[in-house]
Amino acid sequence: MRCPKCGCRDDKVIDSRQSRDGSSVRRRRVCIQCAFRYTTYEEIERSDLRVVKRDRTHEIFDRRKLAASIAKACEKRSISLMALEQTVDEVVHELETGEREISTTSIGDKVLEKLRELDEVAYLRYASVHRRFEDVERFVDEIHALGRRVKPNAAQPELFNEPVNHGRV
Repeated sequence: MRCPKCGCRDDKVIDSRQSRDGSSVRRRRVCIQCAFRYTTYEEIERSDLRVVKRDRTHEIFDRRKLAASIAKACEKRSISLMALEQTVDEVVHELETGEREISTTSIGDKVLEKLRELDEVAYLRYASVHRRFEDVERFVDEIHALGRRVKPNAAQPELFNEPVNHGRV
């Protein structure tokens, strides 16, 4: 593996862990030459999953492209790397259990489902690109639709569990 800082090919693996779903291995490495620490991922290459782009061309699915697009939407948000990795893993798992060809629109819809639950700002950023908002009105409509959604929060107990009788017996 080549060090992203100095380009040296000598490194040492200092930690290796399997992802939650077991589909990839995360390795922490340290460069022998400059002591820079970095992370790599090892996964099974699924060359049979093909993406049908908007212009009808086909290409092999690339997990890195998916991860980069999700990371871009989540940029400067307080979302952990682990949450991002889990989101990518969940989307990839859904894709791998489906058809061998999938449209970019379907991939984007799956990402939006996950981002809606993860972070609303990241959801809006991704939606603005995926849905190709051409004017502010569509963007505002999406914000309003997001605001109308009921958001149960497991960490937040209900304020009133029983109906209030206002002192009446």
